[in-house]
Amino acid sequence: MPGDPINEAHRQWTEHGWGDAADGMAAITSIMRVQQIFLARVDAVLRPIGLTFARYELLTLLSFSRAGALPLGKVGARLQVHPASVTNAVDRLEHDKLVMRVAHPTDGRMTLARITPKGRRLVAKASSALNTEVFEHPGLSRSRTRALTTLLAAVRQHSDGLDVD
Repeated sequence: MPGDPINEAHRQWTEHGWGDAADGMAAITSIMRVQQIFLARVDAVLRPIGLTFARYELLTLLSFSRAGALPLGKVGARLQVHPASVTNAVDRLEHDKLVMRVAHPTDGRMTLARITPKGRRLVAKASSALNTEVFEHPGLSRSRTRALTTLLAAVRQHSDGLDVD
């Protein structure tokens, strides 16, 4: 395809009188297209292992915690996802015996998600594959990858309170 379709969309946006929104449209559309590319790459690695990226993130978070367990609400806050998404992911991971729900040791009203030994083995395997096949080669230089991460952090910080799935 000749030319960049997002640059063409930017031109069209401006031509149609939406110049004030053209940069934002181009940035957001670019991010969404790149998200689709990254998700396809990640899915190609995780699907044969039996995980989605959401479940992988949850397992990774639990594996990094000192006790291997966190309250469900804290999981949602750390992953910046809606509580219903956490519940659904934990349900599936529990079904697959990768996590288990346990009562909080000091607060009976709270439930923890705890990673199982099987979950630890699977997340280690998935992390190794993702590191080699995706994360070590995102398509940008190391310095550009860091710069992009810094820019996107600003967007994430302004998303507080939004229901993100």
